[in-house]
Amino acid sequence: MDFEVTGSLVVFALLAVIVFTVAMIIIVRTVYTRRSNSDLTSKHAGTNFPSPLEGRNKYPEVDTFSLSGTFLNYGLLAAIVLMILAFSWTQYEKVIDVSGLLGTLDEEIEMETPRTAEPPPPPPPPPPPVIQEVPNDVSVEETVTFKDQSIEEKTEIVAPEPVKEKAPPPPPPPPPPKQEEEEIFKVVEDQPTFPGCENISDKAEKKRCADEKMLQFIYGNIKYPAIARENGVEGMVVIKFVVEKDGSITAAEVVRDIGAGCGAEALRVVNMMPKWEPGKQRGRAVRVQFNLPVKFKLE
Repeated sequence: MDFEVTGSLVVFALLAVIVFTVAMIIIVRTVYTRRSNSDLTSKHAGTNFPSPLEGRNKYPEVDTFSLSGTFLNYGLLAAIVLMILAFSWTQYEKVIDVSGLLGTLDEEIEMETPRTAEPPPPPPPPPPPVIQEVPNDVSVEETVTFKDQSIEEKTEIVAPEPVKEKAPPPPPPPPPPKQEEEEIFKVVEDQPTFPGCENISDKAEKKRCADEKMLQFIYGNIKYPAIARENGVEGMVVIKFVVEKDGSITAAEVVRDIGAGCGAEALRVVNMMPKWEPGKQRGRAVRVQFNLPVKFKLE
């Protein structure tokens, strides 16, 4: 038979044992104090004990060793009870009810068009050139110098040295071929699923189980930003990410934000997710894009 107790019951039992022990000590001490204040000398004036062991204490009424067996049994009983309660203490994981959020995953998500900055205005046209009038009465005289280039019989003509042509440099190596990025699918035959439901064969039931575990992970780890809580910010944040062939999460980004740090918090939790079961197209693992809505609601 299973015996399960809560943590509060263990605490109450421990407090009860402590209170009862303290109360018992106070009562025994009070009783022995009253006995010691009575006239024990005249009471045991002519008493002869048959055994030295019985007479080792001067007055048997204040012999505290007579209750040693009782206190030992009480201590053993208290220890056994506390040990049974401690071993029967059961803790359960906190279950987050996400049944009301499962429908949000299948809704069509309207993406906000990113705002682009307006182009700057064209620069003003340059000013027209200033035409300066040149007077016609200015005469320009050019001085021409002639150089004697005549050749006589005694003139030695030295042939110029031949010009050595330099070898052309080698052509540059061809650029490395660009690696084509593999296609990212949005809809595949087998959609990627959150881990934890691999033993379910039915696709619809497996998807529902995976969605529920994913939402429990998201809302179990998310922390409502303090600035959003103080200003009453509520709404839906949408995170877009890619489930790779090995199930890892990459290229996570916020495509819809409500501000006040909610988008950054949702992105942090998405990057914490474990590896998914990758999506498949024609039996082959492929990259799949996934849009995840995360609702922020104050309670």
